[in-house]
Amino acid sequence: MDGLKIGFFTDSYFPEIDGVTYTLKLWKERLEQRGHEVFIVYPGSKRYNPKQGEIPVRSFPNPVYSGYNVAVPLGYGKVPEGLDIVHCHGPALVGRLGRRYAAKKDLPKVYTHHTPVEEYLEQAVPSKRLANLIAKLYLSIENRFLSKFDVVTASTGRMNRDVEAKKLTVGINMEFFEPQEDSFLEDMDIESPVVGYSGRISNEKNVDQICRLAEEFEGSVVIVGEGPDRPRIEKEAGDNVTVMDFLDREKLPEFYTGIDVFVTASTGDTLGLSTLEANACGTPVAAADVEPFNQTIEPENGERFELGDTEDMVRTVEKTLKNNYQTRKAAEKHCVKETIDMLEEIYKEV
Repeated sequence: MDGLKIGFFTDSYFPEIDGVTYTLKLWKERLEQRGHEVFIVYPGSKRYNPKQGEIPVRSFPNPVYSGYNVAVPLGYGKVPEGLDIVHCHGPALVGRLGRRYAAKKDLPKVYTHHTPVEEYLEQAVPSKRLANLIAKLYLSIENRFLSKFDVVTASTGRMNRDVEAKKLTVGINMEFFEPQEDSFLEDMDIESPVVGYSGRISNEKNVDQICRLAEEFEGSVVIVGEGPDRPRIEKEAGDNVTVMDFLDREKLPEFYTGIDVFVTASTGDTLGLSTLEANACGTPVAAADVEPFNQTIEPENGERFELGDTEDMVRTVEKTLKNNYQTRKAAEKHCVKETIDMLEEIYKEV
């Protein structure tokens, strides 16, 4: 298809590190390799200098979810002229800026669902009951927002919204994530076998359950990441647990290769990008038996355990250590080439 001028509108981007950030960076690179022009509109930060095609808008630190900025876009002055497609990646103010701009210019509108925001509310409000009430109101508002788009996509069926969504996996860079000959973990003073987790350390990720696993596990646990729960996790961590800062992207394949099992008890993922990245590096996954892992972690790439059951978690990790898996074959189902092919089809349709 002819080259398009595409606008990504997102409330999650660098300098913060998460699955959405790296997904949009990868999509931009791959779409531009196919002759398209992609702009990313995002909340600006003094800690990050924008690259070509990255357009920051005014923002301030998020008072209830540390590490992220809240955008305050003033008008459409920073939106690139001549867009062919508006593709929004969140329901907050930058996403809404994109939707309004598309309506004003009569442009096709695509939305990708990345994050179940309602599941992050418990750490932002003082009680679970209040969080549930706000979540109910929030879902009503987001459903109205999503109804304004021509196409809505999601990585798995885990969406819980009143719109019909096309399945569009976020895509794994299989050339980047592959087994490595060496890993920096080999130089660390830790005992084998090694269980690892990489990602945000926050309430919905349930990293405290990994610490409880470590208490019953004869081996080492390495937790890589940052987030509001990190001080508590470091305090609770036992002697066989190592907590590290977020790694440079280039080091992640070494980390995934160096661990024997990747483990997660998260209830806040729509795909679980890090689990599939680990699979691409040849490492099996032990994940909680919840969405989306009940769709992505199968006998060929790992095992699942009962959420909140430490004994079952330990048994599952030990079983995963003993078995052989075809992990790269499973990850190839989510190859980014297939994602970009489908994106182009969606853009062509709208």
